[in-house]
Amino acid sequence: MAELQVSAPAKINLHLEVLGLRPDGFHELAMVMQTLDLADSLSLRPTADGAVTLHCDRADLPTDGNNLIVKAAELIKQRVGLPELGVAMVLTKRIPIGAGLAGGSSNGAAALVGLNTLWGCGFSSAQLAAMAAELGSDMPFCIDGGTQLCFGRGEVLESAALAQPPTLGVLLIKHPDSSVSTPWAYKQCRDQFGADYLSGEEAFEQRRQALRQATLLQALSGNGPLPAIRNDLQKVVEPEVTSVRGGLSILRRANGALAVAMSGSGPSLFAVFPDRGGAEAAQNQLADDLAAGGFESWVCCCTGSGATLV
Repeated sequence: MAELQVSAPAKINLHLEVLGLRPDGFHELAMVMQTLDLADSLSLRPTADGAVTLHCDRADLPTDGNNLIVKAAELIKQRVGLPELGVAMVLTKRIPIGAGLAGGSSNGAAALVGLNTLWGCGFSSAQLAAMAAELGSDMPFCIDGGTQLCFGRGEVLESAALAQPPTLGVLLIKHPDSSVSTPWAYKQCRDQFGADYLSGEEAFEQRRQALRQATLLQALSGNGPLPAIRNDLQKVVEPEVTSVRGGLSILRRANGALAVAMSGSGPSLFAVFPDRGGAEAAQNQLADDLAAGGFESWVCCCTGSGATLV
């Protein structure tokens, strides 16, 4: 087979609720995640030497065995049981690195989707998602993308069953010098709010059911106004990270914004608008403030798919 191209979209969290601690020590989460049309591109070319290689247009991104793309390739190769299979991959980055946008997870999902076709593996979407769960909590979502409820560590997925992707426009910003450690953010959340954590599956399921019936999903379907976006990690990151605090302050001045929030554990931030035009207008309105603060910005739309052959 000739070379394949796979699109690997970014995601944002439209809801991130920390419910409590699981028996395995991870946090039990209730989230709504949404893919955007900001996407990396992964090209894959089969080789007959059994080697898995990766090159990237960003010199600061490791391309060795620690990269989720390489891990995904080695995992699917192992499951197929054909060591002679090889692939040469090239990643073109558009999603900022270390931004809380699941760029790495989406890249890994793109490798699974692409190699499933390139090597003729025949795995179902559910089988690919199960492999993805072995590599990262966000990666199963990135297989199918769209608008999904995510529970457990993020790997237990339920489609929001929207008739079409939300028509919202998104203004996304990130300071290039800012980073947030995800383990640190969860530790801060546990230290500051652990006394309020829920305990036990029954309590967790009550919160899951509340999210399934929340006004957020109705609003994403076009029925009613968008509520404030909840991100429990924002409560601990915003006071401690200057760029997050400053960026949120800028976005809150945007005309026509329906909601403003941090994505994941940060440091990416976003404002949501009724449509793409509103996000573009806000980008122009805030251009001087964003430039003065050193922020990069992107205008995005919501999409209904995850890693996709193009």
